[in-house]
Amino acid sequence: MDILIIEKIEEEWFMLRIVTDTGSDIPHLKGAEMGLEVIELDIRFDDLKYDYRNDLDFSVFYNNLTKSKNLPTTSQVTPGQYLDVFEDAKAKGDEVLVITLSSGLSGTYSSAVTAQGMCEYENISVIDSKKCSISLKLMVEHALKLRNEGKSRADIEKVLLDVRERMGFIVILDTLVYLKKGGRVPPAMAFLGEALSMKPILKFNEEGKPEPLKKVRGFEAAKKALFAHFDLLDCDEDWPVYFGYARNKERGEIFMQEGKSKYNFKECSLHSVGGVIGTHSGPEAVAIAYVEK
Repeated sequence: MDILIIEKIEEEWFMLRIVTDTGSDIPHLKGAEMGLEVIELDIRFDDLKYDYRNDLDFSVFYNNLTKSKNLPTTSQVTPGQYLDVFEDAKAKGDEVLVITLSSGLSGTYSSAVTAQGMCEYENISVIDSKKCSISLKLMVEHALKLRNEGKSRADIEKVLLDVRERMGFIVILDTLVYLKKGGRVPPAMAFLGEALSMKPILKFNEEGKPEPLKKVRGFEAAKKALFAHFDLLDCDEDWPVYFGYARNKERGEIFMQEGKSKYNFKECSLHSVGGVIGTHSGPEAVAIAYVEK
C-alpha cells in the first residue's frame, strides 16, 4: 500500500513542472534534487563561461570577479530555451509554472512569454517575480512546497502574485568598485565613497529594480540603518526570512544571528548570493529577503 501511495505522489509531482532560472541563485543540480527545472542565464568573463551547475557557494564566480578587470556580461534566457521545455511538457501532457527573474533586470520574462505564445499550449503560466537572488529563491521554494501539498497551478500562481507585492529585498554593498566598473556611479564618486568607507543600502522597488535606501559610513552602521528600516515593517511570520551573503559566509552568519536575536524570527536561513546581484554588489555584500503582512 505504501509503495502505491509513493508512486501516486511521484506521478502527481511531475504533472506540474515548476521552472525558474539561475537568477534565483539555485544551481542546476540543487534544483534537480528539489524537483525543479532551472534554466541558465549566460554569464561570461571575457571568453570564459561561468558554469552554474553545482557552485553552491559561488566561490568560482567571486574569484573570477575579483581578478577580472571588467565585469562579466550576462545574457537573458532565450525563447528557444523555454520553448524546449514547453514543447516537452506539451508532448507529455504536463502543466508548467514558470517563475522568472525580475523583468526590471532582464528580458528573461519576455523570453518566456514569447515561447509560451510560440508553443500554443494552454497549460503554461508565466510569472514575472519582480524579484531576484534570494527573494526569487524564496518564491520558488514556496511554490515547490505548495506543489508538494497538492495545490494546483492556479492556486500556486495566486499565492505568488499576492506575495510578490509584499516581499522585500534589501542589500548592503561593501564597496562602490563594482558599480563604478558597470558605469552605474561616476569614478570620482566611487573614489570618494571608498575613501569615506561609504556602504550603500539598496532596496528593490515594486518594479523589481534596485534603488538607494540609504548610504552610511562603515559596515556596522549600515547594518544598524537596515535594522532601523526593518523596525518600521510588519513582517508576516507565516513566511521565512532569508539572509544572504556573497562570498563571506562568516559575515552572513553574523548578520543573520543579529537579525534573529533582534526580531526573534520564527524561521530564517542563510543562503549564498550569486552573479545577478554579486556582479554589482561585490564579494562582501549581505542581503535580506522578507514578506510583509
